[in-house]
Order: sequence, then C-alpha cells, then structure tokens
Amino acid sequence: MKKFIRLLLILACVSFFLLGLSRVALIMTTQSQIFDLDSIPSAQVALVPGAGITADGRPTLALRDRLDGAIDLYFAGKVQKILVSGDNSSIHYNEPGVMANYAVEQGVPEADVVIDYAGRRTYDTCYRAKEIFGLNSVIITTQNYHLPRMIFLCNQFGLKASGLAVKQSDYLRSRYIFWNFREVFASVAAYLDVFFLKPEPILGKPEPIFTP
Repeated sequence: MKKFIRLLLILACVSFFLLGLSRVALIMTTQSQIFDLDSIPSAQVALVPGAGITADGRPTLALRDRLDGAIDLYFAGKVQKILVSGDNSSIHYNEPGVMANYAVEQGVPEADVVIDYAGRRTYDTCYRAKEIFGLNSVIITTQNYHLPRMIFLCNQFGLKASGLAVKQSDYLRSRYIFWNFREVFASVAAYLDVFFLKPEPILGKPEPIFTP
C-alpha cells in the first residue's frame, strides 16, 4: 500500500511539473509580443474577450479593464476599430452587447465597434477573428495572466497578435493565485485544442470588417 501511495505521489508531482512546464513555455514564447500603450505596434483592431457582466447589465470590473484598454488604443490611433467578443448563448445574457454599449458610452463611434456574438471561449474568439471577421492583425487587451494563452491561440490561427496587459483593479488582488493556477490548466487545454482536438466554433457567413 505504501508503494502504491508513493507511486501516486510521484505521478502527481510529474504531472504537475509537466503542466507547469507547458505554462512556462507559453509565457516564454509570447513575452516579446506584449507591450505597453506607447510602444505597441499598430494593428487593424483591438480584440476584447469577454469576462462576464453583472446582474444589472454592466461589465464586470475585469471586463471593464479590458474594454478601457481597447478604448485607450483606439483614441491613441493604434487601431481602427474595436472587436468585442463574448457569450450570447442565451437571450437573457448578451455579453458582447453590453461590451459594445460601454465602448460607445466612452465616446467610441458606434460604427467603429464590431460585435462578435459567438465568442464563448478564448479559442472561439481568436478563431472567429480570422475566419469570420477576416482579420490579419490584432491587439489583444486582457489581463497579464490571460495574454500568453490568447496570443498563442491567435498566432496559431494566422493572426499577427500583440498584447496590451491592461490594469488590474482590486478585484484581482485577492484572486491572483487562483487565476494564475487556473491558467496552468487552461494553457494545456489550449495546446490540446490546437494540436489534437481541433474543435470547430460556431461559424456562419463571413463578415469581413475591412474590404480589400
């Protein structure tokens, strides 16, 4: 029995090491694509992934930070448009609509805010940015812990991606360890999706943002 328990502990340690290694590899290979507002190269759009909405129909603090980063890029002339991508799987939950309304409230012209109603996962958001909206380059605005995985996915789908690590309000301080721990498993899932599982997101008719 003791040998069996020891074996389980060894396997658990090895598994956790491999999981951690995949996360470190993701961070190392995408670090050169993360910039601040002043130094980030221009791109076609700012790509904003969803992060939840409140019961009264406002962006959560995490989502508001992502949107504010995209809005800053827009007014700095770094992008031409903002693509908001979130979950609208229910008529009672319209995350991308809330995101778009927030950007317009902050002064972004409605014509320059594009809505992706089927960005249920980071994988789907990146995939659809290329396949549905016909983009070639994006600046991703999200929290630092999320950027490596999203940059990796966008790159895999043929998007030239840069990342802007948005500010992290007080909401993250108490959950910093949780979110980074979660990203270890999410990073492995991203590798599996790209190289093995290859799930197909909701697609549909192409809606190119820019015409040739």
